Amino acid sequence: MDKMFDMHCHIIYDVDDGARSLEESLAILREERRQGVTDIILTPHLRLGMFEASRDRVERHFKVLRHEAREHFPEMNLYLGCEFHSNMDMTDMLAEDARYRMAGTDYVLLEFSGAHPADYIRERTYSLISHGYRPIIAHCERCHPIYSSLRFAGELFDMGAELQVNADTVCGREGWSMKRFAVKLMKEGLLSYVGSDAHNLRDRAVHIGEARTYIEKKAGGSYARRLFEINPQRIVDASCGTKEDY
Repeated sequence: MDKMFDMHCHIIYDVDDGARSLEESLAILREERRQGVTDIILTPHLRLGMFEASRDRVERHFKVLRHEAREHFPEMNLYLGCEFHSNMDMTDMLAEDARYRMAGTDYVLLEFSGAHPADYIRERTYSLISHGYRPIIAHCERCHPIYSSLRFAGELFDMGAELQVNADTVCGREGWSMKRFAVKLMKEGLLSYVGSDAHNLRDRAVHIGEARTYIEKKAGGSYARRLFEINPQRIVDASCGTKEDY
């Protein structure tokens, strides 16, 4: 295994509800590396009225963390992304600020709340696609209309969206029914990414290595490589900037 991505996590310190300090950020990175992760897209929250850290703050803390990571974990590559909570102004926001996208690309890690209905999810997803963006629906298992209907999950996939689930879901830490849903997505070929969604080393810790091991046993090494290497590599390969920028 040469590469392994974590493409959804909250490791940048003091910008959202993830890591609170640089020391905690480095401790989470150390655990990521122990589990075999080589490349990480760091995705701090952007949710209006809840998580609105300024661009300067996010970029400053990202650069500090990347500098420290190069000293402690020189083999790891860090990229700046965002977990972007859906809103009615999102296409304008994404056009104005590349930080809200994944590594400055047209990929968008799009978050919905559990209460959003199917019509809203469908319309907001289509809005991104029609404006040239490539949405990745974050922890789609938390969206009730998707979780309760493989047909709807397939509709979003056919529309051009990609689906991500959390490692804890794959590992069964979110319950048997959630794990079964993730397996169904895999069987139907609807799953594109697994991310740790790690926030700390306690109740929202890194379990991405365990998730990969499970998927290798369940679906084979080639499928696991697609989820943890090939698909996330496509994101960073599409970057319009340099690794230094993102």
